[in-house]
Amino acid sequence: MYRAPVADIAFTLKNSAGFAAAQAEGIYPDLADDLLEAVLEEAGKFASDVIAPLNRVGDQQGALFKDGNVTMPPGWKDAYTQWAAAGWNGLAGPTQWGGQGLPWAINAACVEMWNSASAAFAVGPTLTMAGIDALAAHGSDDLKKIYLAKLISGEWTGTMQLTEPQAGSDVGLLRTRAERHNGAYKLTGQKIFITYGEHDLTDNIIHFVLARLPDAPSGTRGISLFLVPKFLPNADGSPGKRNDVRAHSVEHKLGIHGSPTCTMILGDNEGAVGYLIGEENAGMACMFTMMNRARLAIGVQGVGIAETATQQALAYARERKQGRTPGMKPTESAPLIAYPDVKRMLLTMRALTQAARTICYTTALALDRSERLSDPAARRAAHDRLSLLTPVAKAFSTDIANEVTSLGVQVHGGMGFIEETGAAQLFRDARIAAIYEGTNGIQAIDLVTRKLPFSDAVTAHFNELRGIVDAVSASNDPAFGWTAVRLSEAIDSLNRATQWLVAQTGTDPDAALAGASPYLRLFGITTGGCYLAQQALTAVRLGQGAPARLAVARFFAENFAVQAHALERTIVEGAPGLIGADAALA
Repeated sequence: MYRAPVADIAFTLKNSAGFAAAQAEGIYPDLADDLLEAVLEEAGKFASDVIAPLNRVGDQQGALFKDGNVTMPPGWKDAYTQWAAAGWNGLAGPTQWGGQGLPWAINAACVEMWNSASAAFAVGPTLTMAGIDALAAHGSDDLKKIYLAKLISGEWTGTMQLTEPQAGSDVGLLRTRAERHNGAYKLTGQKIFITYGEHDLTDNIIHFVLARLPDAPSGTRGISLFLVPKFLPNADGSPGKRNDVRAHSVEHKLGIHGSPTCTMILGDNEGAVGYLIGEENAGMACMFTMMNRARLAIGVQGVGIAETATQQALAYARERKQGRTPGMKPTESAPLIAYPDVKRMLLTMRALTQAARTICYTTALALDRSERLSDPAARRAAHDRLSLLTPVAKAFSTDIANEVTSLGVQVHGGMGFIEETGAAQLFRDARIAAIYEGTNGIQAIDLVTRKLPFSDAVTAHFNELRGIVDAVSASNDPAFGWTAVRLSEAIDSLNRATQWLVAQTGTDPDAALAGASPYLRLFGITTGGCYLAQQALTAVRLGQGAPARLAVARFFAENFAVQAHALERTIVEGAPGLIGADAALA
């Protein structure tokens, strides 16, 4: 059973991501010194005691669809009601509309725990939170007055409706239509893969829908964003007349069975009433506010699932006895954790999970800085850092979730392939995270073609990593082993690969695209390795868990950072063998 690692989460947030430094700078002037630990402790209890016990029933029974309605698994509605009543949905929401206004970094740590307890439960509120951000940033005052308070309280939930059968990730091809009508709009069309598009947790669902006006330009330049409620609110704010939007079906999925993934139909009759968010034909800018929050949250989801898989594998490896190690008596047997190969798998799980956590939390701190710093230039620099790190946080963290949960099955051996142990569910649940909110290949393309040109942010990031390695070298601590050397080599590879990609983007874009995914992996392992080393340095200085953090940092540097040179060669030299391999695919 999952137990929230509150102390580890707090340490990473404060001492690796930079939350303590941000507090010292005065970025959170109204935040009490002990509030971080208090919030994380309560979130950990709720995740462990209330949500986690529902994860298996959600997987086994799933969300049931009948006659256009979705019934959530037993116990889920009560748990959600408790969760919303406790204020967790509005933790980072604007105080003007009933939110607590706490840092997004704290919210990210809580989002990890919700996902560790049950990814299928957590993904719905995650999209509501992203919708709150989009509406607060781009919505009219009238829309905010009607919808924000109820979304922030969790009384209503939100969805993000982008994908259509013919469009997939290419939203420029969407066909959902919006017609101007009496100061609002009428929408018709079909959307697929809509998470929590229908459910019985709340009495209203607010859909954020991308659609195209009749006179809109083609492609993404002609897309608008609309708010489409399931029920049109009455004057007193209560749900009123049913809108012309419905769930047509619920998908039968590999994992996250408790999360209803719906095909949605808008406009069976006269058209679904929708309200414009932002300006006409400027919907993508509004949607990216929502999507980028969701991408960071999905990266955190990857960390959360990986954490649960690691806990479960460690517990099993300590308890399960099989065979003997050298020197043991014939009547004795050793726990799995005594074997070097099992220890290698467990260390890999722990190191990858902790590395991804540091990246996600650092990205969340950049989000807070981009919104809370008083100096405009500093806010812009933080925004550029956020833009650079977001695709890495999303893709690296969800990639490692697949790796870690697969290793979790392997540690369990044959029992991992049996559903009763729960290892298989984590493996299945993790698989979607690398796909939705922009596949990880799309994240890699975004990093290479859109984010690397932010040369100041890239230079600042590389300088930060160099500074960490210099500090490790200066410590002269033999417990670090080859950490400084291996991380320095990784930074060199990352720097050379970056320069090569930037040069190719303008002259040979196919070569740059061919190297995009290995480049994101290189960026992730180099950044994660340096952040783990920084954690270890801080742990030594503070005398808090130094042996464990030193061991993880050293293992990561000597087992993952060493992959950097091979990734560099793949990026720089691998394009011709990829682009010219059509004969192998004929």
